[in-house]
Amino acid sequence: MRRNLRTPLKAKRIFGETEQRMKDIVKMLKGTMREASPYTIEMLERNGPWVEYENVRQQYEEVKQTRDQMKEELKRRQESQAPLNQQLQQFDKQHKQIDGRIKEKIVEIRETSQKCKQKQEIIERKDKEIEDVQQHLRMRKDEELDRQKKIYNIRKMIEDWQNELKSMTNQDSLQPEIDSIGRELRITQDEKSNVESELSDLRMEKQNLEREKRDKSNRIKQFDNLLNLKEEKLQKRFADTYNAVVWLRENGDRFKKRVCLPIMLEVNVKNHQHAKYVENHISMNDMRAFVFESQDDMDIFLKEVRDNQRLRVNAVCSPQEPIADQNPSKPITELQQYGFFSYLRELFDAPYPVMNYLVSQYMVHNVPVGTERTRHMIERVIKETGLRQMYTAEERYVTKVSAYTNNVISSNISLKPAQFLTVAVDPEERRQAVEQYKEIERRCMTLEARIGELTSKQKMLDKKDNDLRFRKKEILDMKTKKRQLEQKISTKHDSLKQLEQENINLEDAERQANDKIRTINIQKKKIVIELTQFIKNCMLLNKEKVELALENMTILWKKNKIESEYKEATSRLKELEIEFVAIDEKKRNLLETCKGLLRKARQACNLGQNDEVSQDFQTAFRLDTLANLLSIHSNNDDCQAFQSLPNTLEEIDAVLNEERSRASCFTGLNASVVEDYTKRTREIEDLTEELHGKRTDLEHFRQNILQVKEDWLIPLKQLVEKINDQFSSFFRSMQCVGEVDLHTENEEDYDKYGIRIRVKFRSSTQLHELNPHHQSGGERSVSTMLYLMALQELNRCPFRVVDEINQGMDPVNERRVFEMVVKTACKESTSQYFFITPKLLQNLTYAEKMTVLFVYNGPFMLEPTKWNLKAFHRRRRRVAAVTE
Repeated sequence: MRRNLRTPLKAKRIFGETEQRMKDIVKMLKGTMREASPYTIEMLERNGPWVEYENVRQQYEEVKQTRDQMKEELKRRQESQAPLNQQLQQFDKQHKQIDGRIKEKIVEIRETSQKCKQKQEIIERKDKEIEDVQQHLRMRKDEELDRQKKIYNIRKMIEDWQNELKSMTNQDSLQPEIDSIGRELRITQDEKSNVESELSDLRMEKQNLEREKRDKSNRIKQFDNLLNLKEEKLQKRFADTYNAVVWLRENGDRFKKRVCLPIMLEVNVKNHQHAKYVENHISMNDMRAFVFESQDDMDIFLKEVRDNQRLRVNAVCSPQEPIADQNPSKPITELQQYGFFSYLRELFDAPYPVMNYLVSQYMVHNVPVGTERTRHMIERVIKETGLRQMYTAEERYVTKVSAYTNNVISSNISLKPAQFLTVAVDPEERRQAVEQYKEIERRCMTLEARIGELTSKQKMLDKKDNDLRFRKKEILDMKTKKRQLEQKISTKHDSLKQLEQENINLEDAERQANDKIRTINIQKKKIVIELTQFIKNCMLLNKEKVELALENMTILWKKNKIESEYKEATSRLKELEIEFVAIDEKKRNLLETCKGLLRKARQACNLGQNDEVSQDFQTAFRLDTLANLLSIHSNNDDCQAFQSLPNTLEEIDAVLNEERSRASCFTGLNASVVEDYTKRTREIEDLTEELHGKRTDLEHFRQNILQVKEDWLIPLKQLVEKINDQFSSFFRSMQCVGEVDLHTENEEDYDKYGIRIRVKFRSSTQLHELNPHHQSGGERSVSTMLYLMALQELNRCPFRVVDEINQGMDPVNERRVFEMVVKTACKESTSQYFFITPKLLQNLTYAEKMTVLFVYNGPFMLEPTKWNLKAFHRRRRRVAAVTE
C-alpha cells in the first residue's frame, strides 16, 4: 500500500514545482500581461528610501517616548527610597537603646543571681552543721552500744575460761600416758624403717622394668613406622583424607565410641603378595573411608570436616550386629579341591569395626582366593560351587543368575597391582612384642600397686607418729595452760572494771544536740526568707529582660523587612539606570540613522539640502501627495500610478523585482507552453483523484487494524493483569514486591510486544526488571517459580510436575517457595502437584493434604518379587507394641 502511494506523491511534487511558473506564462500569453514600464520602476525606486526613513523615524519616536517614561520612573523611585532610609535610621536608634537596657538588666540579673548563690551556700553550710551535730550524736550512741557489747563479751569470756579451768584434769595422772606414748613412738619408728627399705627395693625393680618396657616400645614403633608409609601414600593421593586423619587424631576425645582411620590404614595384609586381592575387592571410595561405630559420631565428624573444613572425605558406619566372625557358607576345606587356599577375610587383619563393615558390605568371609589351578578349571568351579565372587591368581570372577532365563552369567577382569597395602608387617612378631609390652606393663602395675600399698602404709605410720607427737605435746602444754587461763581471767577483770567506769549519758548528749539544731534552723529560716526575696527580684528582672528582648526582636524584624525592601528597590533602581543608559544610546543611534536615511531620500527625489520637505512627503502611507512633490512625471496619471504603489519595503522590493523580471523575460515565449501547461494540469487532476482514492483505502485499512488490535489487545491486557494480580499476591506474602506487565516501545510495532517482570526483594531498592545484572541466581529462580505458579492459576489441568526448582536457591528463598507451593497446592479444587527434589530443608511447613514419598534405590535393595508389604506392617506393629 505504501509502494502504491509513492507515484502520486512524486508526481504531485514534480508538477507542483512548475505550476506557478506555468500559470504566469499562460497569463502573459493570453493578453493579461502588460509591458514592463520604466516609469513604474522609477517610481518604486523613489518611494523605497522614504518608506525606509519613515519606518526608522517611527522607531525613533517610540524609543524616545519609552526613554522619557523610564526617566520619570527612575526619578520617582529615587524619591521613594528616602522614607525607607529614614525608617532604617530610626530602627537602628531604637535597637541600640533597647540593647543598652538589656545589658543593664543582664548586669542586675547577674548580681542578684550571685547573691542567691551566696545565700544557697550559707544554707548548705547550715545543713552541713546540722548533719555534723546529728553525726556526732550517732557516734556517741554507737560508742555506748560498743561499750555495752564489749562488757557483755568480756563477761562471757571470763565465764568460759572459768568453766574451762574447772574442767581441767589433775596433772598427776598425765605421766603414765606420756610414758605409753614414748613406747608407741619407738615401735612406729621401727615399722617405718622396714617399709622404707622395701620401697627402695621395689623402686629399683621398677626401673629395670621401665628400661625393658622402653625397648619393647621402640620395637613396636619400628613396626608402626612401616605403617607410616601408608600414610605418606595417602597424603600424596588423597590430601583431604590425610588432613581429616590429622584432625581426628587431635580431636578423638569428641566422640563417644570408637572411630577407625581410613580402611587402607587399618587393614594389614599378612602377605604383601595378597594385597592385590584386597585392593581390587574393596572400592577406592571405601578404602579411604573412616569407619564409625556410632551414627551420631559420624554426623559430628562429617559436619566438621565436610561442612566447616570443606574436605572431600568418605565415612561409613559399621553395622550394630556382630558379624565380623561370621562363618562362611562353605568351609575352605571343601573348596581346596578347586585350588582355593583361603577366604579373603583370612588374608588380612583389621580392627573389629572395620572387619564388621567389610563382612557386611563386601562379604569378605565368603569370597575365596584361588590359584592358577582354579583358573584352568573355572567353568567347573562356577558350575559346582555356585560362588558369586572368587579370585584366581590374576583374575576376579563374578557370576550372576538371570532373572528371566535363570542362566548363569559370569564375567572376569584382570587384577590391578596393589598400591597401598604392599607394606606388610609380621603380625605374629608384632603381636608377641605387644604381648611382652603388655606383660611388662602388668608387672609394672603390680609393682606400682605394691608401692602404693607401702606408700599408704608409710603415710599411715607418719600420721600415727605425728598424732602421738601431737598428743604428747598437748599433754605437756596442759601443764602451762592452767596458769595462762588464770592470768587471762585476771586481765579481763581489770578491763571490765575500766569499761564500767567509762559510762556515757546519752540523754544529755541528745538534749545538747537538739538545742544546737534548733539554733541553726532559726538562722537558716532568716537566710531562706532573704533567698526567696532575691529569687523574686531575679524573676522580675528576667521577665523585664524577656519583654525587652521581644521588643528588640520586633524592631529587628521590622528593620530587616525595611532593609529587604530597600535592597530590592536599590537593585531595581540600578537595573532601571542600566536600561535607561541602554535605551538612551539606542535613541542616539536611531537619530543618526534617521538623518542618514533622510539625506538618501532627498537625493532620490532630487531635493536640495535646504528644500523644505512637506509633512505629506515624509509619511510613506500617504502616497497621494508624493507625486505632486516630485519634479518629473507630475501629471495626474503619474500620480494615480504612484498612489497604487505598496507602502512597505518588503512589498516594494517584491514588486520591483517582479517588474524587472518581466522586463528581462518578456521576449522568446510561444504558444506550445500553454498546451504543455494544459496537459500537465489534466495529469495533476487525474493524479489528485487517484491520490484521494488511495487515501480513502488507507483510512479503511487503518480502521480495520484498529478494530483487530482492539479485539486482540484488550483480552491480552486483561490476561496479563490477572497474572500480575497473582504474581503480586505471591510476592506480598513474602514481604517483597513484584509486577508483571505488557511492555513495548512502540504500540504499532507488534513484533516487539513482550512480558516484562519487575521485582524488588529489599525495601531499600527500587523495582528492577528481572535480569542477571540486578538479581542473584536464587532470586531469579524464586521469581521464575512464582511466575509459573501465577500462570498455572489461569488454566485447569489434572496434575502439575515441578522438578528440582529449589536447586540453586539460598535457604531463605527455598523455604519461601516451598511454603508458597504448599499453600497453592493444598487449596480446594486445585490440580495435583508432584514436587520432585533430591533434598529438603529442615523444619519445613507440611500440610495434612500432603504425601511425602521417599525413593530408595541401590544394589542392596530387595528385589520387587521379594517385597512383602504386609510383613513390613506386621513388623512395624510389633515394634510399636514393644515400645509402648
